[in-house]
Amino acid sequence: MKKALVAACLLALAWGQPLLAQDKPVAAVAGIQSQNIADVKPDASSDAGYADQTNAERAKVQPGNNAPMWRDVGKGVTGHSSLPLSEAPEAGNLIQPFVQYPGSRLTNAGEAWRQVRNNWIIPYGGSLLLIVVGAIALFYKSKGSMKLHGAETGRKIERFTPFERSAHWANAIAFSILAISGLVMAFGKFFVYPVIGGTLFGWLTYVLKNLHNFAGPLFAVSLVVVIVTFVRDNLPRKEDITWLLKGGGMFSGEEVASHRFNAGEKVLFWGGVFLLGLIVVGSGLMLDKLIPGLVYERGTMQISHMVHAVATVLMMTMFLGHIYMGTIGMDGAYKAMRTGEVDETWAKEHHELWYDDIKSGKIPAQRSTADTAIAASPVKA
Repeated sequence: MKKALVAACLLALAWGQPLLAQDKPVAAVAGIQSQNIADVKPDASSDAGYADQTNAERAKVQPGNNAPMWRDVGKGVTGHSSLPLSEAPEAGNLIQPFVQYPGSRLTNAGEAWRQVRNNWIIPYGGSLLLIVVGAIALFYKSKGSMKLHGAETGRKIERFTPFERSAHWANAIAFSILAISGLVMAFGKFFVYPVIGGTLFGWLTYVLKNLHNFAGPLFAVSLVVVIVTFVRDNLPRKEDITWLLKGGGMFSGEEVASHRFNAGEKVLFWGGVFLLGLIVVGSGLMLDKLIPGLVYERGTMQISHMVHAVATVLMMTMFLGHIYMGTIGMDGAYKAMRTGEVDETWAKEHHELWYDDIKSGKIPAQRSTADTAIAASPVKA
């Protein structure tokens, strides 16, 4: 009992002793410190110039009130950053200024882009593609494939040279990769994700995204080659007006005379391949940051994405009709691009004016053979 009393007394004396010289004070804790409530002025908002205070000025009267800073952030004010301006022009800018993109409300640019994408491009673009697919299916069910009316003669005409077919298939393969990957990335969460789950969908989109980026340059180069290769035979002619007025004879069942490419194919060439193709390539190169001399800010990328998405959806809708006619829509069309040759009967029924030029000798029936013969012929002095 006495020992316990002595221990308690010694402990009490120890608590009352001052710090010894060798004892070190505890270091202050880093980070946000507590604020004396007496220093806070809740009625500071009544002071003149309160709304115009900087964040530093506000901290003096209302510590912890960072409203001026966040107000500037919301306005798109650019702060300070150690990153080089040439590489990161918006590094000090958290929220973009207010804009109003077509189809969006007046809000900051990031939210405006999201509204255009989610409220317009995705629902209406997807609906347009489904409508076109449905229309093609109904047309095929009611009309079926376009058959030849006459018997084949066995005499072949070269419709596409090996070079033309190589350019076409390179462009077609690149387009198919871009279209499939783009559709999955844009609409996959609606029809793929629920089936295969998040993990597999993540890997799938990662692979498709990289395929998309690598197929893009191939599509761009092959598109230029296709345009240069086929531009001459796609120039408008007066006979094209008759073809358009009669709808190409698709509903009447009567073929309308045309040259090597009919008016429908020319509309696809100038509207889908040339106009939309160049827009898609140009906006895609901007999204990949491959065009030199541009400042790649978020606004530039947002506008490029919206233009790219709209142009690709329109391009795919046009190409769906081309793919249909080149496969199951017309007998012999796919074989023409695969082998390069068509029967005389096919040429006469589907492109009568082109066939007439061949029979009259204006165009050789075997163009690649003729080119080879010219190149191999001896030069006379």
